[in-house]
Amino acid sequence: MAKSQKTSIGRRSFLKNAAGGAAALATTTPLVEAQVRSNGTGAAPAAGVPSPTQAQLDRETGNVRPPAAVRTITRPGSDLMVQTIRDLGIEYVAANPGSSFEGLQESFINYGNPPNRMPEFITALHEESAVTMAHGYAKAEGKPMLALLHGTIGIQHGAMSIYQAYYDRVPVLMIAGNDPDFIAAHTAHDMAGMVRSYTKWDAEPKTLDEALLAIQRAYNEAITPPMGPTLVVLGSEIQKDNAPNARVPAYNPPQFPTIDATHAKEIAKGLVEAQNPRIAVGRLRTPEGVKRAVELAELVGASTSTAATGGPMSFPQRHPLCGPGADTAYDYTLGLEAGGAQASITGPSLAKIAGPRDSLDIGFGGIRGGRGGRGGGRGNASAPPIEADGEASIPLIIEEVKHQLTADRKARIQERAARHARANHEAHVAAIAQAVENKRAGWNGVPISTARVYAELWPLIMNEDWCLSSPSNFSGGHNAQLWDHNKPYSYLGGQGAGGMGYGAPASVGAALAAKARNRIVVNIQTDGDLNYAPGVLWTAVHHKLPMLTVMHNNRAWHQEFMFVEYMAGVRGRGGERAHIGSTLRDPYLDYAKMAAGYGMAGEGPITDPAKLSAALKRGVASVKRGEPYLIDVITQPR
Repeated sequence: MAKSQKTSIGRRSFLKNAAGGAAALATTTPLVEAQVRSNGTGAAPAAGVPSPTQAQLDRETGNVRPPAAVRTITRPGSDLMVQTIRDLGIEYVAANPGSSFEGLQESFINYGNPPNRMPEFITALHEESAVTMAHGYAKAEGKPMLALLHGTIGIQHGAMSIYQAYYDRVPVLMIAGNDPDFIAAHTAHDMAGMVRSYTKWDAEPKTLDEALLAIQRAYNEAITPPMGPTLVVLGSEIQKDNAPNARVPAYNPPQFPTIDATHAKEIAKGLVEAQNPRIAVGRLRTPEGVKRAVELAELVGASTSTAATGGPMSFPQRHPLCGPGADTAYDYTLGLEAGGAQASITGPSLAKIAGPRDSLDIGFGGIRGGRGGRGGGRGNASAPPIEADGEASIPLIIEEVKHQLTADRKARIQERAARHARANHEAHVAAIAQAVENKRAGWNGVPISTARVYAELWPLIMNEDWCLSSPSNFSGGHNAQLWDHNKPYSYLGGQGAGGMGYGAPASVGAALAAKARNRIVVNIQTDGDLNYAPGVLWTAVHHKLPMLTVMHNNRAWHQEFMFVEYMAGVRGRGGERAHIGSTLRDPYLDYAKMAAGYGMAGEGPITDPAKLSAALKRGVASVKRGEPYLIDVITQPR
């Protein structure tokens, strides 16, 4: 269809119409010429020139507005795109504004009743932060939110976060705009090619019908194991085209790969007949999967291991069956997304999907994300894993277990579960006592001990519905021993590929998930990491998110500082200059003032450990009111 025949109003046609209107105003009409030819004294015009009527004068001088133009866009294609996204249950779309998706942005904020809901438009100050928000949200909820990217430059800005989500096997849905009529440098013939080596699936539809189907498929591909980020590139004209007769296609949810009936019966038999079964639970997809894993463990009275202290969606850490149990001589082990067990169910590798798509040969196609958790019984050889989705397979095992249970077996299982519960409780109490004793060292030290930060924060949140959203490895990982990780989202784990600039944006994404669920989010924020993307603090304030940020401010990228210090030492050069390039000093950064610049309440820097507890209380009280808060704490290196 020729451009002049389209009913959409693109940027070029708008500018052309504006220019034409200006030219028309500059042309003198016969009526105005007659007025000019008058003597300017109010006398009658020259002979033969009719006197203008008052209506003509009003029209010529602009006192009468022309009739309103007929609205040509009655149902823009972007409205149907938003409806498709809404029907998928996506709550939020994060974006830094860009001209390539102006049609889609307008629909997000104005279409629907009420507008700007499902999804709500979240303002990001950087595309990298927008993608990482989606990363954190997905790890908290087990489902995607949407990141909206502007053309080539938006994809490149977000590329590190896309790679990180891919490595972390996190479902992230992305849409990039492509506007060939605007800035050539922001467009491309194959825009998704820049990140194809580390996305799971992409498409660039050419029609509205194709676009709606592509959005649905991108969502399905993102949530189907192995999960990962997906990208749909949408041209600006498709967004703006009038589509009065188009309809959102029926949505068909994905079918997750499961074990077959034979495997289900074999696994159930092993669990039911074992004298001391063990279930190793890694990282499942959603909270429903965690619920099913608990049901299975309770049904067979198996002791369990968990990856909850290393990441989300795993078995509750303080469940009575979680721990070594009364006897560590396990005679049957089952791994659910965790390797090393006699029967281990784990999803397919991303390499099988990414490898064939790696047409650019960048070299990231064979990445395999780490599987959390440990499994396997003493002296048991590991069998090859069954390639299926653990979460989708659990209900099949549960049904087979129920068929095979007898009254005698149920009684034996109850007695075994009680023994495991007693043993695990005793082990937990002993571990806590040992952890507390180990962390006494440096309790009153200056700078403040990172263990004290975690220890004094725990009593303030233990009775709340909380989520530790930031990685804890650089701040000592004290949560693993001192806190109870009993929810699928209790701890979201590390940043996948180890990229910096993750903690605060991921915490904002987790806080978006928490906002409507009466939950609070805790971000133990490393100082070097925050400086990559501090603008996300403004997003937290603007959207009134329940996020407490406690700075682990050791005034350095301390891991790198230690590496350089060691290298200088082994080379015999001394460590006096090891701080160059790896520390944040001269001047020191004031993070409370940084937060204030973005509108966030906060305090610090706190150097006296005796003042830490009161500051944490103020911070928790603030986020419980829905007001984000930052506390700058000068801390020990780790």
